[in-house]
Amino acid sequence: MRSVTCSMAVTLDGYIAGPDGQFDWGVPDEELVRFANDETRQLGVVLLGRKLYETMLYWENVDQGPSLDDSDREWIGIWNPLPKVVFSTTLSAVQGNARLASGGLAEEIERLRAEPGEGDIGIGGATLAAEAAALGLIDEYQVRVFPVLVGGGVPFFPQRERRVDLELLETRTFSSRVVYLRYRVAR
Repeated sequence: MRSVTCSMAVTLDGYIAGPDGQFDWGVPDEELVRFANDETRQLGVVLLGRKLYETMLYWENVDQGPSLDDSDREWIGIWNPLPKVVFSTTLSAVQGNARLASGGLAEEIERLRAEPGEGDIGIGGATLAAEAAALGLIDEYQVRVFPVLVGGGVPFFPQRERRVDLELLETRTFSSRVVYLRYRVAR
């Protein structure tokens, strides 16, 4: 059965975006880009909320002329063919290799877990990931902690009354001082 993974960049004080919605602190260096590319290669499908989907549309439509570097081209080659399921109550159509979710989050994940196929089910977008966490649908968290305090903004996960114990699987410190933490939900 396919695992559901949540991979996000977060500040040390627990935010994925600052008070003004900015995430300029999360711009990856070349080492982190290579790591993110390798991480994304492990996915068979990715679930996106509307905001993240709209942000990532850039990669579907970017001019692949000489202004792009090799890592950007590599990312496009990984991201664009990856099947995407978009959760939105306002969009009526999506582009590229995406489709709108036909059911609720739990129903969609259950269906995707049962499908044959390789690669994990990735989940992205703060609201969608928080919903999946609240429903107990995430199997693994992959967190890149950036050495910055932003003092507020969009939290990694809103406060919930449910405790979730995690088992540390992997750590890595990058030359940029970003720390990667990979946890599996203890069942």
